Amino acid sequence: MKKSDPWHIYRLLLDGLSDAGQVEEVLIGLTWTLTRGPSSIGLAMSPGSMTRVLPWSGTLAGQKLKDLAMWVKSWNYHEAAVGMACINAILNRDNELAESATPIFSDGPANLSVFEHFKPELLGKRVVVIGRYPGMASLSNGNIEMVILERNPGEGDLPDPAAEYAIASADWVFLSATTLVNKTFPRLASLATDAKLVLMGPTAPWFSELVDFGVDYIAGVKVTNSLHLRVAGSPDSLPEPVIQ
Repeated sequence: MKKSDPWHIYRLLLDGLSDAGQVEEVLIGLTWTLTRGPSSIGLAMSPGSMTRVLPWSGTLAGQKLKDLAMWVKSWNYHEAAVGMACINAILNRDNELAESATPIFSDGPANLSVFEHFKPELLGKRVVVIGRYPGMASLSNGNIEMVILERNPGEGDLPDPAAEYAIASADWVFLSATTLVNKTFPRLASLATDAKLVLMGPTAPWFSELVDFGVDYIAGVKVTNSLHLRVAGSPDSLPEPVIQ
């Protein structure tokens, strides 16, 4: 199958999954969706708009992780988030990429730790970020030409259709892994072929084949305290490892 096929990345993710047992728990929070299997946890960003109507609510525990992972291809974003979380729960088990990653520990906000890590390489560069992260204005200080693309743009942001124009001239692109859930990843990655591409966030799968789609760095998470993650509902206290 040609890599230009937008479904190619999803087929690769699904075809490589092992049978990791049954789903023990699914939690859909305001920010993160969590799927727990027998020996691992997977995360994905929850949809921006919540719903009270989920026909499958309360029925997912006991189903196979591998079967629910197929939901990543759904256009229902709640299903797609569950599917991506299941993929990550399977991939997170004894993953060599995650084990060999360089941990990032930041004294500032965890959501900016990836940008702080790469900041020395971004000076004097044109940087495009897909999605606004709170506090990003403090990163540039006039030394980085930063363009923010946002689906719901605020002051100074560009709307997401501007990606067709902005990414082509970028030196670096920081791409939220939520784009795998909303299906914009294939197109955005193809636009960034001439830039250094960082796929980031707890939704990011530790998947080596991403290099074939132009991803230079994966900035994901490794869950080190599953109980804290489940209770707190946020990976902010966890390091975000980066691999090349």
